[in-house]
Amino acid sequence: MDASRRDPLSGRLGLNIPYEWWPSSPLLKEIEASGFHWVQVPSPPLEVLTEPRACIRHAAGVGDALETTRLRSVLHAPTSLLLGTAAADRAFEGVLSYAAECGAEQIVYHAHAVAEGGTSQETLAAEVDSLRTAAQLAERLGIVIAVENLAPVYPGPETVSAMPATLRTLVQRLESPAVRICLDVGHANVIASLRRTALLRLLTPTLADVSLFHLHDNLGARWRSSDQQPGLDPLRLDLHLAPGRGNVNWTELSPLLCGHDAPLLLEVHPPHRPKPRELADLLRRLIGATGRMPSLPPA
Repeated sequence: MDASRRDPLSGRLGLNIPYEWWPSSPLLKEIEASGFHWVQVPSPPLEVLTEPRACIRHAAGVGDALETTRLRSVLHAPTSLLLGTAAADRAFEGVLSYAAECGAEQIVYHAHAVAEGGTSQETLAAEVDSLRTAAQLAERLGIVIAVENLAPVYPGPETVSAMPATLRTLVQRLESPAVRICLDVGHANVIASLRRTALLRLLTPTLADVSLFHLHDNLGARWRSSDQQPGLDPLRLDLHLAPGRGNVNWTELSPLLCGHDAPLLLEVHPPHRPKPRELADLLRRLIGATGRMPSLPPA
């Protein structure tokens, strides 16, 4: 039996570079030496993406650093970017050019990142049309656009993309191999808690369309006063803690994660971030390697 069959996590573990951090060669080499095979780099701001020479120069710098390792890469588009206008569509063309230049295989994009009930159908329809055009270019470049499910950072309105099933509908509507789902487990944990449903019930129906997982922990909806930890913002929902510091049931998720083949990318914010080696070892201990798919919990 080869190593990849013995170890369902082989070649799949990834780590994010936080916003405002430069992915320098020493940092990337430390990530690689810690057992990671993927890295997520943040996109530069919109004013860089819309200036072709600046965009390519910045991307080439990232690409040069990546070439000192064997890490495969994901690019996270600006979180404020919403396709559907001429300016936003030009910026996303810059995102695609940037990914092609630096060698990123996937782009994480916050599709439908508008408040539930507070946006017009025209806005969403315009975004879908623009995403369809962007997908055609992504297909030619061999890049996957992974649309990510979101959660409120603080208590407040959910976005249209809060339910992963909404993104599954979007992906199926576009019918492009270049548009898949970035399934964010931490965000889904918040939404499952807010809606008082099981986390697996949100995650399982989307798995066939998933090309990337984001992994981090939090305390869910924080309904109880006991959902507090010293040193943490007492109200924030989307905490981006290291796995095991919140209430995500990683043992329950282990068969789902080990039974898939998409990269498992840890997205832990700097204040809560152990060294890369510690993070890789922590995730392996928490999710193990069972490889069997879980059954859905009762409704």
